[in-house]
Amino acid sequence: MADEKKSKQRHRVMVFESMYPVVALMLILVACVELCDAATVVDVYRLIQYDISGVPFGSRFSSLNHHAASLSFQRGADLSRSVLILPLRELDIGFVRDYISQKQSLGGLLILLPQTFRPGNIDGGSQSSENDGFRNLLAELEKLLVHGNIPFPVYFAFENEETDAMLADVKKNDALGQQATATTGGYKLVISVSEPRKIASPTITNIQGWLPGSRADGDSNQLPTIAVVASYDTFGAAPALSVGSDSNGSGVVSLLEVARLFSILYSNPKTRGRYNLLFALTSGGPYNYEGTQKWLKSLDQRMRESIDYAICLNSVGSWDSELLIHVSKPPDNAYIKQIFEGFSNVGQDLGFQVGLKHKKINISNSRVAWEHEQFSRLRVTAATLSELSTPPELLENSGSLSDTRQLVNEDAIIKGVKLVAESLAKHIYGHQGKDIKIFADDSSLAVNPFYVRSWLDLLSQTPRVAPFLLKNDPLIMALKKELEDYTAEVSVQHESLDGSFTFYDSTKASLNIYQVASVTFDLLLLLVLGSYLIVLFSFLVITTRGLDDLISLFRRPPSRKVKMA
Repeated sequence: MADEKKSKQRHRVMVFESMYPVVALMLILVACVELCDAATVVDVYRLIQYDISGVPFGSRFSSLNHHAASLSFQRGADLSRSVLILPLRELDIGFVRDYISQKQSLGGLLILLPQTFRPGNIDGGSQSSENDGFRNLLAELEKLLVHGNIPFPVYFAFENEETDAMLADVKKNDALGQQATATTGGYKLVISVSEPRKIASPTITNIQGWLPGSRADGDSNQLPTIAVVASYDTFGAAPALSVGSDSNGSGVVSLLEVARLFSILYSNPKTRGRYNLLFALTSGGPYNYEGTQKWLKSLDQRMRESIDYAICLNSVGSWDSELLIHVSKPPDNAYIKQIFEGFSNVGQDLGFQVGLKHKKINISNSRVAWEHEQFSRLRVTAATLSELSTPPELLENSGSLSDTRQLVNEDAIIKGVKLVAESLAKHIYGHQGKDIKIFADDSSLAVNPFYVRSWLDLLSQTPRVAPFLLKNDPLIMALKKELEDYTAEVSVQHESLDGSFTFYDSTKASLNIYQVASVTFDLLLLLVLGSYLIVLFSFLVITTRGLDDLISLFRRPPSRKVKMA
């Protein structure tokens, strides 16, 4: 009896072991149904999140886990559990404004940008009316998002085949008037990231270099100084995309090329001028030119008083026939007259106009419109050279999503460099009014287009939002090295950003796109698979062990009372 009982136990163990592969297969199939179709991964860039004096701005959330929806629904529809996909080509700015101003609930917002706005696209693009329309629309959208308090995640992505196919399917489903849910199926968008954290002690970094002038007694500290200044950092709706090719990549490139040209002149004692040249790359430009202010205050008083004048370069890469000199002192001021006439005469020789714009500063208001106003507050004569006729507002037009490589014209930068270099040279060497071109195209002092293009391409691929740059960031190290190659006594200054600004991390993420089947389809599929597996299992047991073994699996075991009897 004992042997028979053991035999039956072994028999049942073997039957159950034969079930393991089938059960495993069933679990795998169930998992596949639950996990939906294979995911598509897309790089996305989060809307900036920051505070000013404790007041929140930008997107306040980062995680996403909702179904996709399109603009097929009417305004006011409940999209609290949907991620709205908005291609820039089809953007309804009023729709977005309503959701933000009326604080309507939205699961998330994904804005699809044309590939022409991708920072890595440096091949150049056409300045068509369509692109101009997109730029204007994008600028309006950025202004709305950056200055709003957005209670849902907002991300930017670039159009590609995957996003186009997804959007086409979503539009078809939404056209039926039924939102995608777990019941109906559709596309699910998932971004799994930790909640944004405050950036501790953000810094701004200034870099300066000198070209000492020539003096008979050898003491260049007694010489007057001309300062050439450009702010290099940016600010935009998406920090990971804020490259600012024109504002102010063009100004940085121009400063570096001017420094390179004068380093050649000043390397020879015979052509070294009787002026010191000070080149400064400042940070904190979008934040009221805070870096410029702190850099100026770090200079000793005698050094500041030695500055004859400063020329600040701002957005000089997208103009056709006119550049403007912006000043704070009255136009009839002797120094302003001298600066303007020098630049204007050189501009005429080069075949374009140089205009003059005067804006008086308000000493009682800490807000400055142009970089040169920080000099004016310390009674240092200064001006800003720019293609812009009006100053940008705070946190605007200083690295927007539309400010990419395609916006900048290399020839415009080269003409601007010639204007600055020739004007400074005429002032330094006393050649005002003389028909002398020191930086002629066919000379060894000609502007180098390859150098301009190389640096412009680099800056057009490098986001430069100051709070997200480390002190030893590769870009800062590259700018420092470049000034060391062409100037002397290069120094780097690190300062804390104004405490009224608070920034948050999590600027870039991966979006997982899942194509989800409806629950009804899942249940039907499971029923079919389950039936198939039961039939398969029964067939395997009957063919290997016999019908009696299959029946014994489902036979009710005898009760304890029967066993006792």
